[in-house]
Amino acid sequence: MRLFGSTMAQDKFAEQLNFARQKENIDPSSILESELFSNLLPGEKKIVLDNTGNIQLRKGGTLFSPGKKAEHLFLLQKGNIRVFKTNTEAEAEDEEIARFTAGDIIGDFDFAREAEYDATAVALEDSNLVMFPGFGLTLDVFAHEAAHIASKILINSAVMVIDRIKNSRKLIIESMSWVQELHRKIYEDPGTGLWKQTFLADEINRVIEEPMALIMLKPDRFKVLVDSQGHEAGDKAMVKIAAILKNITRKLERGWALRFRSNETGILVNNCDPGEAESIAASLFNDLANLPPYPMGPKEKEFSYTGSVAWGVWPNDDRSWESFFEGVYQLLMDVWKGGGNKIVRYTKELKP
Repeated sequence: MRLFGSTMAQDKFAEQLNFARQKENIDPSSILESELFSNLLPGEKKIVLDNTGNIQLRKGGTLFSPGKKAEHLFLLQKGNIRVFKTNTEAEAEDEEIARFTAGDIIGDFDFAREAEYDATAVALEDSNLVMFPGFGLTLDVFAHEAAHIASKILINSAVMVIDRIKNSRKLIIESMSWVQELHRKIYEDPGTGLWKQTFLADEINRVIEEPMALIMLKPDRFKVLVDSQGHEAGDKAMVKIAAILKNITRKLERGWALRFRSNETGILVNNCDPGEAESIAASLFNDLANLPPYPMGPKEKEFSYTGSVAWGVWPNDDRSWESFFEGVYQLLMDVWKGGGNKIVRYTKELKP
């Protein structure tokens, strides 16, 4: 995967930031030495490098200035960068914040918070840097294609910054709010506000508490609605479905409302026995059916909401989590293809 934009867009981006495109063949892999990438797998590191740029900042050039959003992380390979705040008082000297030399990471704190810079960074000599994400990219764009990698990077960044300020309890408490916001942003589906499936893949070992119920929902005849009324109607329907899911977890005071693939959604509930799971599945099924019908055209019947629901409890119904998840999903698809409007439970024959 490579997310770089066009050469024209990259050159324009470089020009705006007073960069000269780096003509030397500099190996960007040294950026992987940063703590931000410490726990990435080899394949994930390759994706990071594919989306990293090499740049040269001329002497006197500005790397960033106050008010600009911190959308990039920099590794200084060669040169010297001075960071300072301009003193507005007459004849007063600027306040120097830091100086960076080869091997230093620049802007990690601001990058992690997606903050606006409050200082200026200027090259004291011609300097070579590695920049992530690369020319024409932002972390939001990168996260859209590689959410699990972006999540690891942001969490590592938060841990690194918190470690630096660990001697100040007040700062740690204040920092936790933006750490949580970064975590939420990476894992939240922007269209519905539901948790993405990547949350489940990355965090299941941390959040799981047996017994764990998984209830999956797929709306029936959804294609009829979208083909007739357009994708906007489908998006509105998904928002209504998401509201039902979030309302259920709110009443339970636990669990996660998730969006899996396409229009498949569901709920993950820890400490949930089969009886409670069956009740949750029934509530979801009924709440969907009770949504007001979607008005179609004058010559078409209104669209009534029905759904296919599959559920199970791990490890009661399958000792392997991976097998359990795929089993519930496959059962959901089988029911949906068979006409839907039904609740079914997944069970796998368990041998003693």
